[in-house]
Amino acid sequence: MNMNNEEILKEEDTSMPSGTSNSISETEEPKGTIDETEGFVEETPAESEIIEDEEFEELLESEREKDMKKKTAKLEEENKKLQNEVNAFKDKLLRTAAEYENFRKRTAKEKEGIYTDACEDVLKEVLPVLDNLERALSVEGSGQDLRIGVEMIVRQFNDAFSKLGVEELASEGEFDPNLHNAVMHIQDEKYGANEIVEVFQKGYKRANKVLRHSMVKVAN
Repeated sequence: MNMNNEEILKEEDTSMPSGTSNSISETEEPKGTIDETEGFVEETPAESEIIEDEEFEELLESEREKDMKKKTAKLEEENKKLQNEVNAFKDKLLRTAAEYENFRKRTAKEKEGIYTDACEDVLKEVLPVLDNLERALSVEGSGQDLRIGVEMIVRQFNDAFSKLGVEELASEGEFDPNLHNAVMHIQDEKYGANEIVEVFQKGYKRANKVLRHSMVKVAN
C-alpha cells in the first residue's frame, strides 16, 4: 500500500516540468512590465501649450526682426538715393545761380554799352546843330539874317531826327489819347467832337514808341 503511494508520488513529480516552482499560486512578473518612463516627467496639456506659445512668439519675433531689417535696409537705400538727388539738385541750383549772376552782370554791361552807343549816335547828330547855334550867336547881323540862320538850324535838326528814325506825331484831326495830351478843352460849333484845334508842343516817336506826347487843345 505504501509502495503504491510512493510510486504515485514519483509519477506526479515526473509529470511536472523541471525547474518550475512547486507553488502554482506564485507567478512570475511578466517581462517588459518595468516602468519605461522612469526618470521622465510627463508634461501637462497647459504646460505644453505655454511652451508652444513661447516658441511661436520667438518665431514671430524672429520674423518681425527679419522684416524690420529688410524695411530698414530698403529705407536706407531710398534715403541714400534721395540724398544723392538732393545733392544733385543743390549742385544744379548753385550752378544755375552762378550762371544767372554771370548773365545778370553780362546783361547789365551790355545794356550799359547799348545805352552808351545809342547816346553816342544821338549826340553825333545833335552836336553839329549846337555848333551852328553858337555860330549864329557869334555873328552880327540884322534880324532877317538871324531868322535865316535859325531856319537852317531847324532844318539841320530835322535831318538829324530823320537819320535817328525820329518822326513828328500827327497833330491834326481827331484827338488820340495814345499820341496826344489834352491840356485844354473848348466848346466851339465850328469844330467837330474831340477835334484838335491847336498844338502847344509837338510830339515825337521812334518806330512804334512815343518819345513825347503832343500837347494840344481839344474842342467839344
